[in-house]
Amino acid sequence: MSEALISVERKKFHKALIANETLTASPFRKFGFTWISSNADSGQKLSVSIANDLALRISQSAGVNLVQRDKKKEGQTLGNEFENQCSEFIRRTFLGLGHLRPGNWVIERVGSRVDGLIGRYAQYSHLAELGRLAKENKELRSCLGEGYTIAPDVVVARIPENDEIINDVCPIVDDFSCGQAVLRSANHDNPDNPLEIIHASVSCKFTMRTDRAQNTRTEALNLIRNRKGRLPHVVSVTAEPVPSRLASLALGTGDLDCVYHFALYELMKTLDDLNKDDAVDLLNTMIEGKRLKDISDLPLDLAV
Repeated sequence: MSEALISVERKKFHKALIANETLTASPFRKFGFTWISSNADSGQKLSVSIANDLALRISQSAGVNLVQRDKKKEGQTLGNEFENQCSEFIRRTFLGLGHLRPGNWVIERVGSRVDGLIGRYAQYSHLAELGRLAKENKELRSCLGEGYTIAPDVVVARIPENDEIINDVCPIVDDFSCGQAVLRSANHDNPDNPLEIIHASVSCKFTMRTDRAQNTRTEALNLIRNRKGRLPHVVSVTAEPVPSRLASLALGTGDLDCVYHFALYELMKTLDDLNKDDAVDLLNTMIEGKRLKDISDLPLDLAV
């Protein structure tokens, strides 16, 4: 039996991370190691141990060798490349689920932190005007602070439908009702170019260091508090190897829907082989609590 779409694309995702030299090996002389994976924390022995075994397991499963670099790429570069590959994985999988989640979808990596970019989407269009006013008024800007700033890494959005599509099977909308429904392009200021409806905001973090978990939570809360309309899926994808750092983002409820690991199955096997019982218990707590899943679960979760 041939592999299914998501399994095939998951393997392609891992291959691309290795081929693009995002997940790599570099010389390292510390804690008894001779090399270090690019997603490891060089100052933590446990991180190096888990990340190295995990990287080898992923490369073996993907059927490609890890690239040996004198030095891993800069952190921002690794982050950008990880965002790109996450975006591609979502595009190649989610767009294959049209029978489960029909619609005209746009999946894109937001390549910059442009002020007011979130205002492109229907639920947050009011923030574009708020940002413009804040730029013009220093006092207003000082009062607002950054409480409304939202800059997703990857966005899944739906383009509103015209009446011909909505009424394709039978008459559903007319001039007497449905005058504010955002899915109907006729209800937008510019029906020929309506604002997209943001369906999911995906935060991509190659590793979890310092305050990155808090930054992700803050942005998620901004998405929740500042919307006018339906709340998008709010999720995070990471390649962080250490369960305790995953827990800093995954545990708890109320802000993120869920955290998705780029290789959760391989991470579980790695921890078992290393006899890291405490780390296994913590990982199972997050999994059983539905706070941590493998990236292969993401496309179907987005189809809900």
